[in-house]
Amino acid sequence: MKRSLQTAALVGVAALTLAACGSKSGPSSSAPPSSSGSPSASGAAFKACMVLDIGGVDDHSFNQTSWAGMVAANTANPNIMISHVDSNSQNDYAPNLEAEHNAGCKTIIAVGGLMADAVKAAAMKHPDQQYAEVDNSSQGLPNVYGIQYNTAQGGFLGGYLAAGMTKTGKVATYGGLNIPPVTIYMDGFYDGVQYYNTKHGTHVQVLGWATTNQKGGTFANSFTDQAKGKSITQAFVAQGADIVFPVAGGTGLGSGAAAQASGGKLSVIWVDVDGCISAANYCPVFLSSVTKNLAGGVSAYVTQAATGAQLGGKSYIGTLANQGTGISPFHDFAPKVPSALQTELNTVKAGIIGGTIPVSSPSQPK
Repeated sequence: MKRSLQTAALVGVAALTLAACGSKSGPSSSAPPSSSGSPSASGAAFKACMVLDIGGVDDHSFNQTSWAGMVAANTANPNIMISHVDSNSQNDYAPNLEAEHNAGCKTIIAVGGLMADAVKAAAMKHPDQQYAEVDNSSQGLPNVYGIQYNTAQGGFLGGYLAAGMTKTGKVATYGGLNIPPVTIYMDGFYDGVQYYNTKHGTHVQVLGWATTNQKGGTFANSFTDQAKGKSITQAFVAQGADIVFPVAGGTGLGSGAAAQASGGKLSVIWVDVDGCISAANYCPVFLSSVTKNLAGGVSAYVTQAATGAQLGGKSYIGTLANQGTGISPFHDFAPKVPSALQTELNTVKAGIIGGTIPVSSPSQPK
């Protein structure tokens, strides 16, 4: 098991990620509750450990951004000692969680809903150990804290943007695996396109996914296979798509490569974190990114846990309202996105927050 401690580079990633995705969760009914006193006020070290999902800490997506939250917590309070362990396959989840318990970690943060069963088993085996899991609820366990995101809302904005920017009338999306943390994005994206069509009388098509067929769709069956991501994207282009939204972690970098080689005919909407920060070499082809404020959610949890607060049995749900999800700046595309479309996006966002534009997905956190 490969461990890594704080590096200067990751401190920079954490700061930039928090700036791009919004501030850390402030006081709200959805945010981790506040606690009196300062973190580790006694000066004693608080050991926070993270078990990463497949793809490594530099996956340019959810692992990297979750770890950035740990780095941010450590930067704010050096008494919070941080480390992570990689998972090379799903078979590593249980032994990695057990090893972190044996290492004396005060809290263990598991990254990814695929670890749900392993986290549940570990939490029941070690009831005095505190856990948190990104992309899953507390599962009703008193020693597990859920860090969840209603990214259907951010995905909806991404779909609306894609529908407003396509020149061919076809856009596309694909996932790493057909699992709720992935399909919730795709549901939002699909519905955002349909909403744009309704408002504008257009017929923009979505390739790769439809909310009416939750068992269908296009999936790479990997979060690391860039070659597969590139081939899927090229197949979409052959069908006429000019914007693609990969929800596939590092696999999605293949979409960036395909767009880079397209001579300006294809653009990409990135996922989880602002792609112009996490994969800057592809920034010229990134129209925007549908963000999930993983860094903010993780940092807020670890900071509160270090005060001695007992957060188990509860969950944080990131939304548009609390900056838990959204879309990033347009960067190189800013001059190309019509001001009227930008105004519409702001109006749609306000409608979602206010409840006048309902956004739903079978995969939404409850």
